[in-house]
This record gives sequence, C-alpha cells and structure tokens, in this order.
Amino acid sequence: MQQTKWRTRHAPAIVLLALAGLLVPAGEALALEPDPGEEKAIKTCERRLCTMVLGRQPTGPDLACNVGKTWDRDTLKKGESSSVSWGFGDARCTVDLKLSRSDLVGALTAPKYTVVIPEHEVRCIVEQDGKPRPVVAKLAPKLKFKNGKADKIWLNLGDVSGPTAVKATVNMAASLEDTLGIFHRSMLKSVNKFLHTKCGERYHADGRPKDDPEAATKTADKPEKPAKAPVAKASVVKPAPAETGATAAKGNGGANAVAADAK
Repeated sequence: MQQTKWRTRHAPAIVLLALAGLLVPAGEALALEPDPGEEKAIKTCERRLCTMVLGRQPTGPDLACNVGKTWDRDTLKKGESSSVSWGFGDARCTVDLKLSRSDLVGALTAPKYTVVIPEHEVRCIVEQDGKPRPVVAKLAPKLKFKNGKADKIWLNLGDVSGPTAVKATVNMAASLEDTLGIFHRSMLKSVNKFLHTKCGERYHADGRPKDDPEAATKTADKPEKPAKAPVAKASVVKPAPAETGATAAKGNGGANAVAADAK
C-alpha cells in the first residue's frame, strides 16, 4: 500500500485521492488492459475539477465523473510500508466521483470548513494467483480544511467485499490511516499540491488548458534553423545572331546606296 509516494498527476479529484489511493497507489506503468478512454476520462474530470477550484464560482453544476486507473504489480510494490505490504498482482479501480461545488468553494474560501463526502463505491479488479478477482470497497471520507488547505483526512472505510487476503489488506490500511495517520501526511500533501499548484499550472481559470511547460522548454532549447536566402536567378542575355555573308553584303549594299545619294 501507499505510504509516501502519493501522486496527483492521475488523481483528478480529492475524492479519487482518498478512495482509489487507499487500495492502490498512483503510478505510470500499465499491465492489465486499461479500459478504453481511461486516460481521457481522467483528464476530462481533472479539467472540470480545476475549473471549479480556480474559478471558485458558487453556482454551477457539481462534480460528477466516472474514472478509473490501471496499475502494474511493480508499481504497487513500490508503495509498500513496514506495516502494509502488497502481496498481489496488477490492479485496476474505478469510481463514480461526486463532489459538491458548494463544499469545494467553502473549503477553499472559509477560515474553517469540513467536507463530508457521501459514501462512494470503489470497484476494483485485483490479480491474485494469476487470476483477476473483483474487490468492492465503500468509503465516506471526511476532510477538514483550514484557510483553504486540507488539514485532516479520514477515509471512513465501510464494507469491503472480495478475497479474504485483499479485504484484510484494505481494512488494515484504512484502520492504520484513521487511527494512527500512517498515510496522513502524504495524503494531505498531495491534496493541497493538486488544489493549489497543479490546477494553476495546467489550466486557466475558465478551464482552458495551458501549454505543456515541458514542450515549451524543449521548443525554447532547440535552436532555430537560419532561413535560407533566396537564390537570385541570373538573367541570360541571348547573343545577337551572327551575320552571314549575305546579310553583310546586303548591309554593305544599303550603305553604298546611302553614300551614292549623298553625292
């Protein structure tokens, strides 16, 4: 399970950080066949959330997205701690995210604010002994904010269905978090970084994506090729046709005629 490597690149909402992050840590590598449109759905949801975060408009639709993410076993193993280990294979989780706009704006603008998220169901496929096993967990996270930043998080795990070993891992992780705060600092850091840094880096207040800074850097570092000067075409002057003997004689005859008239 994840202890210190929480990342928000593929976590488009506070809810996803708390829900999917409990079961599997965020990562880049994909092993199970990802659902079609997985990455597009994540980016679309992220954009909607960031528009709400940056605009802070009290009126408008709430956040509602269906998103999922796939991880491979090696990525999951990197998130192990001394208290919780990942003894399974690859995993994929999906969740229907729902977040109240008024709660989000209140959390970002009020001196103190508590967000109580309605119960969400996280549906996962976890490989165990080379076979995919369904796992379903219900969570109702609670987040306390101070001066616009997340200050405390409770996962509030409910029912978990699935293989016994997976259920034990999930229950242990949730218990350690809510009682001892084993993942607390990492979760808070990720949530606040996403809300106060990542959204502003990636989007304008109206939701328009900003240019990729990495792509812009690569373009700036690449020297421009000097423009080629146009090659001027040399004008070709055709030589006058050479006089033949007849032409010369004719010309001389004309000259003699002129001379005769002049006498």
